[in-house]
Amino acid sequence: MIPSQAARRPVPATRPVPATGPGFAFGDFLLNTVSASHARACAWLVALCLVCFLPGQISLQPMDRDEPRFAQASKQMLETGDGVDIRFQGEARHKKPVGIYWAQAASVAAGEALGVPQARTEIALYRIPSLVGATAAVLLAYWAALAFLPRRGAFLAAALFGACLMLAAEAHLAKTDTLLTACAIASLGALARAWLGRSGPGPSTAGRLAFWLGLAIGILVKGPMVPLFVGLPMLALSWKARSGRWILALRPWSGLAIVVAVVAPWFLAIAWRSGSAFFTEAVGHDMLAKVGSAKEKHWAPPGTYALVFFATFWPGAAFAALAIPFAWRRRRDDAVAFLVASIVPAWLMFEAVPTKLPHYVLPLMPMVAILTVLALRAGALDPTRRGARAMALLVPAIPIGLTIGLAVVAWRLDRVLPVLSLPLLGAACALALAAWMAYARNGAERAMVFAILSACVLSPAVLGLAQTEIPALKVSNRLAAIRDALPCLPQVASLGYREPSLVFLIGTDLATPNTGADALAFLHAGGCRLVFVEQRSAADFADAWPVGGVGPKAVGQVSGFNINAGRRVDLTAYAVTPTAQTVTP
Repeated sequence: MIPSQAARRPVPATRPVPATGPGFAFGDFLLNTVSASHARACAWLVALCLVCFLPGQISLQPMDRDEPRFAQASKQMLETGDGVDIRFQGEARHKKPVGIYWAQAASVAAGEALGVPQARTEIALYRIPSLVGATAAVLLAYWAALAFLPRRGAFLAAALFGACLMLAAEAHLAKTDTLLTACAIASLGALARAWLGRSGPGPSTAGRLAFWLGLAIGILVKGPMVPLFVGLPMLALSWKARSGRWILALRPWSGLAIVVAVVAPWFLAIAWRSGSAFFTEAVGHDMLAKVGSAKEKHWAPPGTYALVFFATFWPGAAFAALAIPFAWRRRRDDAVAFLVASIVPAWLMFEAVPTKLPHYVLPLMPMVAILTVLALRAGALDPTRRGARAMALLVPAIPIGLTIGLAVVAWRLDRVLPVLSLPLLGAACALALAAWMAYARNGAERAMVFAILSACVLSPAVLGLAQTEIPALKVSNRLAAIRDALPCLPQVASLGYREPSLVFLIGTDLATPNTGADALAFLHAGGCRLVFVEQRSAADFADAWPVGGVGPKAVGQVSGFNINAGRRVDLTAYAVTPTAQTVTP
């Protein structure tokens, strides 16, 4: 572990953290216990990650549309043995580099080797890189925080980040974002040591290696994003110092050689395979298109990230908002200047870009957590400030609102209540209320402890239990169950319902006819056949049958809610089988 820089460049406290009050002994004892050593702090952080990230990994359905697109492309790598080109069915998927696909394919291959049944359609195996990435991000956040804070404060900052809802959600999705976040934190943690130690030896060899490997692996995972996250604070801090010589402590020439050695082989291979197609699609049609206009209907106005931050960074968001005046007052201090430079330029850039998705700012959240704990240690989270207690009400508001919302959604969609999850949801609300009460009684640090504990209960309640009690959300899974219940293994087509999750669960050869006539022709092409017909296409399918002819036999029906489209869907399954039978999924 690289030694902390906090002792050399402390942020002096303006007001001591209160040491008395209800619940102090519990919070103080807990923090002292878990941060007694680096090994113990890391072990407790891993435990926090397992509690927040593991529940629901197997039972949560493939979440349309990005997750099954990534998983299906990784599955096709295993099917074809081609580790260079990235494809979704017959379409080239030249949007992101290959890193995440390699990681997912390796995870599934390991699952197959260990005997996991139907490993290639087990979405939990594709989520393992995201689970590992999220856990690594939390541990790296602890390491990064040690450049600013003593062990106890670094643990609290990492736990605040590890407990946030956005990280828990992304740990459950087979996508790039947790690995990207881990890479960004590794590079930013080393960059912080170069900045804070610029009058001394700077980062160690391990720190420099962390910087360049974070950069290289980040490029393989999501192209230019990690260079962007480190480049913006480099520019801002060099302007502040009127010199960029402090960056030389990272040994840029040898570091760039490492980056080239890691990333060049695949980029050369894909350039040889696709010509300019990959770079045209990834840079021109994906990245620059998002800058110039809203991509895939994800437009939102400037200020959206600041608004949704209170949910995505819960439970730390309210405390982070209360730390803003501290950050402004102390912006010239080296530690605060680095954190502000790491957060604000990138945040403003994302606010300006028309395409907005909540996870885009996830790599900035560890820096927000560190800044929040710096403000805590400086006594700047004062509950007596005007509006402070009202702001802190956001801590209980999120779990209470989520509990009510889940109950309403479950009742409206399936006429059920999520009874299995209600006890845990109630416990999360109680702990969040305890956090607000602790803060109101001048105990900001123990309020954070209660808030983190609330998140450790809320994430399993929602992602582990509540989602299993709402079958209307699992449309593709229920369609796949109809296929599996047939007496033969059919060729499958879907008319009107084209979610990537169905491709992932049914198979790469899933047909997607455009008209009812095409679907009918598929059904009568011979052999065991199955067609799913979405209600909006039902009339077209019926019109394709000859007048007076005998229509196909329905073998199952699925009614549910398409999260991506934001509407109910109703599908009927028609089959041609040796022994037709009705199936109730």
